Amino acid sequence: MHVPIKSDNMLRFLKLFLLTGIFVPVYGQEQLQGRIVDAQTREALSGVSIKAKTCACRSDDQGVFSLPVMPDSIYISHVGYSTQRLSVDREGNMIVYLDPLTTRLNEVIVSAGRHRQFRTDAPIAISTISTQTLRETKATSLEQVLNKVSGVYMVDLGNEQHTMAIRQPIGYRSLFLYLEDGLPIRTTGDFNHNALIEINMAALKTVEVIRGPASSLYGSEAVGGAVNFITASPTILPTAKVQAEMSNWGYKRTDFSVSGTKGKLGVLLGGYYADQRNGYLDHSDFRKLALTLKTQYQFSDRTTWTNSVSVVDYKTDQTGGVDSANFFSKNYKSFHTFSYRLVKTLRVRSTVAHQWNETNTTNFTAFYRHNEIGQNPFYAIKTTSNPLKARGEINSDAFQSYGVLAQHKKQFAWKSASLIAGMSADYSPATYFAEFIDVDRDAAGYFTGFTRTDSALTDYRVGLVNTAVYAQAEMSPVAKLKVTAALRYDRMDFNFDNHLPPSAFTGSPDERNFFHAWTPKLGLTYDFGRDRGVYANYSVGFAPPNISELYRGVKVPSLRPATYNNYEAGGWFAFAGNKGYIDASVYRMDGRNEIVSVRLADGSSENRNAGRTRHSGVEWNLRYAPIPNVLFRTGGTWAQHDFLQYEDKGTHYDGNRMNGAPATITNTEITWKPAFLKGIRTGLEWQHVGRYYMDPANTEEYGGYELFNARVGYSTGGFECWVNCRNVGGVMYATTAEKSAFGKSYRPGPDRTFNFGVAYTFTAKK
Repeated sequence: MHVPIKSDNMLRFLKLFLLTGIFVPVYGQEQLQGRIVDAQTREALSGVSIKAKTCACRSDDQGVFSLPVMPDSIYISHVGYSTQRLSVDREGNMIVYLDPLTTRLNEVIVSAGRHRQFRTDAPIAISTISTQTLRETKATSLEQVLNKVSGVYMVDLGNEQHTMAIRQPIGYRSLFLYLEDGLPIRTTGDFNHNALIEINMAALKTVEVIRGPASSLYGSEAVGGAVNFITASPTILPTAKVQAEMSNWGYKRTDFSVSGTKGKLGVLLGGYYADQRNGYLDHSDFRKLALTLKTQYQFSDRTTWTNSVSVVDYKTDQTGGVDSANFFSKNYKSFHTFSYRLVKTLRVRSTVAHQWNETNTTNFTAFYRHNEIGQNPFYAIKTTSNPLKARGEINSDAFQSYGVLAQHKKQFAWKSASLIAGMSADYSPATYFAEFIDVDRDAAGYFTGFTRTDSALTDYRVGLVNTAVYAQAEMSPVAKLKVTAALRYDRMDFNFDNHLPPSAFTGSPDERNFFHAWTPKLGLTYDFGRDRGVYANYSVGFAPPNISELYRGVKVPSLRPATYNNYEAGGWFAFAGNKGYIDASVYRMDGRNEIVSVRLADGSSENRNAGRTRHSGVEWNLRYAPIPNVLFRTGGTWAQHDFLQYEDKGTHYDGNRMNGAPATITNTEITWKPAFLKGIRTGLEWQHVGRYYMDPANTEEYGGYELFNARVGYSTGGFECWVNCRNVGGVMYATTAEKSAFGKSYRPGPDRTFNFGVAYTFTAKK
């Protein structure tokens, strides 16, 4: 009876021994773990492919990957980055830095559809300014990088002041939308052409530029284009950077950033302080402090909580253009000695992104914005019958915003379909106050001082409410063809409260106004493979009047919303061997009731609806590396901007070219990083702005200009130094040229300028 029991025990022991013999070696087998990091931003890269001989995996949102074996080598690849084959050390943990490719088209973008997608899936004209371009250009103002984008002319008005021209003439209207991480930096309805003063350049990672209407996703003002400034995220490893630079014209600037991730929390703090004294123009000093704090908390692999706070404190002297005699004699002494602009901004946002499953993702953002612009503007100074007197004003324009933005994306298995739907709302009360000043003028025509009075010119409050809903659907009805359809509804409600008796000077009576619009888009892309394809789209842009256009200095609000119908087509072609690519687009945009600024005889401006306009052109962009370490890039536009129907004071300008509209704008650059001088980079850039008319009557023309810039830099380890020269030839040119009943006015561009800088970046090993 006992023998069977012993046999059973022995059998169980034998089974246990055999199982242990099988599993112990597997359990003890080594694993390979590591992290994939962008070599420039030090941020984690997700979705990277890691392959060994017997297995493969992809990195997660934190850049972490794990292979169940310890191979001798691995093969790492990711779209837009150089491929690497690495030998594996036996420690089992590794950090892999991937370098972005400068000649690859199929980059990942987020602005075209408010979500991550390949550039070749988006049926629009869009360009990206990469981290490498931002870091190697060492721009002291944003136009130095934005003007590298084909079809873009960001006009330098000095000290980071600017205006924009994207598929539009040079102007100051609300036809461009500026975003930070997909959220407008100012409330819709209170546009300022100098809005990019409020951007912290030291916190940027990339910039994406959409050319043409983007109203179907982003609403009004996104007519000529939308510029999305994407801020850096916390680095995986502790990183700190400090840099300092100065110019031969009294410009000084210091940048800093500290960043890192501990456990689930990542933190980034970055900013800069710039100061200008005794520049090439008289009365052109300025200072700016910009700071950004950003945190990311990873609740899980599906939920991320991101918070950011940005602060800007800016003040500049203001100087206007000069007349013909002074411009061509290079006499840039300012007629204004006390005008200034003061900007204070605060932006706070909190975003929760949650991936419910593989096909559903939700983002919810709450935000607050506070903005104040105070100024004694040069353009408000107007002459009187007394040659020794003039009149002007000191004003303050401020708003606050309380808003939310919610978006959900659903992916379907059928035909690779997806649907994005969202809503946004903000309440943005705005105020404007202006007081009269009595200005003194000397015999030579210089405005020497002023006396404040107790006379209020403008004093109002506007309760502004913006609401919108939007949806965008994508699908591939047949292989290689993707169809995109989008629709957005916007409504803007104005509650105007005039604190002064209404008049043509103080503004209209108390009123309630609203504007609304449906803005559709339909587009398609066809991918021939190997990064070659074509696209076409039809889109509508919508631009209602802004607060100041609608109510200030008018007896009765009379401006109507402007609408634009845009038709465009384009394509892209990548060269073999990752040597580069070319993309091009052709467009026609018809505007109705476009708001234009008319310069009056006393130097002031008045806004009017222009009837009908037409904007058409061709844009191109080429990047090519003929040999290793040499990159050739050129981009530009040929465009024609016409008045189809426009009358001003009985004069018809039908068929005339719009003023301030160069026919050609190009930017070309060649960079060389010699292999025999490791760490050296050199670059030569050519900016061309063609001829354009200075007035709607087409009686005067400005000849445009040619500008050359040169850059040399050296880096080794964490150390970097550079010398940039802007306007190498020291040419005399104007960034804007206008003619009115007041005369001709030229805004002088910077003279030859050298910038010298040094920087050091510390990155922890682990």
